[in-house]
Amino acid sequence: MSSKILEEGTQVDNFCLKDDKNEKVCFEDYSGEWVILYFYPKDNTPGCTKEAKQFTEKKQEFDDLDAKIIGISPDSVESHQKFKDKHSLDVKLLSDPEHQVLEKFGVWQKKKMFGREFFGVVRSTFLINPDGKIEKAWKKVRVKGHAEDVKCTLDDLK
Repeated sequence: MSSKILEEGTQVDNFCLKDDKNEKVCFEDYSGEWVILYFYPKDNTPGCTKEAKQFTEKKQEFDDLDAKIIGISPDSVESHQKFKDKHSLDVKLLSDPEHQVLEKFGVWQKKKMFGREFFGVVRSTFLINPDGKIEKAWKKVRVKGHAEDVKCTLDDLK
């Protein structure tokens, strides 16, 4: 298991996960497009809900920049379906209960809270260019204003 979050300039290998509709989605399906790949800890928690809503609010702006938004967490397909329905989210959510992609990107790490150690997702976002390389990596993301920051970065790169 990699505990190092992938760096800018890294080529992203193909991966496939189930989406919130229980359909297989592969990274190579987005070849030639900008992808905002964001990793978050858990559906329906305050920070994760706020982050997903911010990306949903900006979806049209990202569409205008030819960028696709994909969120990944260890939650189940069913959890993602309920999360999207409850909050009217308009982003693709992928389920990674086995932590395959979370580990590949180095975002599944040992964390500490209230003196307890456990493994979990380090909230991180990767802006991936049409050639499949990481252009920008945000590690240990603070949710407030993050979607706007990603949009401005993408705008500057295009």
